[in-house]
Amino acid sequence: MSCLQRTRKRLRRQANAIIGEGFFGSLARLGRLHPLSNPAKHGVEVIRDVAYLRGDNPRHMLDIYRPAKRPGSLPIVIYMHGGGFNLLSKNTHWLMGLAFARAGYLVFNVDYRLAPEHPYPAAVSDVCAALEWASEHAEAYGGDLSRLVFAGESAGGNLATALAICCCYRRPEPFAQRAFATGLVPTAVAPACAPLQITNPGRLNRKRKLPRWVNDILEGMNELYVGALHHHAPGELDLADPLHVFERRERPDRALPAFFVPIGTRDPLLDDTRRLDRALKALGVECEARYYEGELHAFHALVWRRQARRCWREQLSFLARALQHPREPRHEFVAQA
Repeated sequence: MSCLQRTRKRLRRQANAIIGEGFFGSLARLGRLHPLSNPAKHGVEVIRDVAYLRGDNPRHMLDIYRPAKRPGSLPIVIYMHGGGFNLLSKNTHWLMGLAFARAGYLVFNVDYRLAPEHPYPAAVSDVCAALEWASEHAEAYGGDLSRLVFAGESAGGNLATALAICCCYRRPEPFAQRAFATGLVPTAVAPACAPLQITNPGRLNRKRKLPRWVNDILEGMNELYVGALHHHAPGELDLADPLHVFERRERPDRALPAFFVPIGTRDPLLDDTRRLDRALKALGVECEARYYEGELHAFHALVWRRQARRCWREQLSFLARALQHPREPRHEFVAQA
């Protein structure tokens, strides 16, 4: 590739990032102006900008959504926003926190550091730190740590899956070891329309011809998030490519949770969900993959549409069934760490 071609591609990626941030940021702000977006109208209260790590980095914050009336302890959702690891925030994804809280969950809607300033594994390290914070504080906010869900869409789905791996496999990364030491394992994981292998983005274009701008986004995500690790040790990128952990059929140190994995059939990441479904079932893990005909990436965020509402109904129904069999937190691992 010539220098001119590389420059053009870089400029297209920068333009895509600016357009994406502007579009989704504006959409989130406009959505908040709608009367029905007021959490109080749904019996939900919100506590904003709670620090889960010490320091002054504004990305180390989370928002808490919970039902205002709480007859008892609540199941917990740790939610991780999407945005290709380099865009968006908990503020653009307020609707996800509201939707889960309306359904009776205590929601920790997590921000994390973004690439390219903070490439892999910064985001995984941050969501592991958010889990540590939750292990110490969730009960004070009315949460039940034995009924725990990791959820996210797009890049957030990748992080939700990586976080589950940190809880279920003994890994060498210090942040993963601390997450494992909490003793917490989610009852269920819901990674929606997730890129589950960040490396080798060209594989998706070989499955079916994708528009150039989509290829630019996929290649840019790889370049910004993991591109600096050209010479990496075996397994070093496992938490960027969580599919590989499952496809290697590595047996976990703790039982893996159930998975609900929704995606539209016109999503360029469709093959990753199909691979995850096959890999988890080969490991004997419950996985319910749902394919929504004709839908594009992150379609479920458009909650006024019929297919989006169907996706939410099916997701919440799956989680309710899974949470009937809660896990006991394994706090003894804290003492062993």
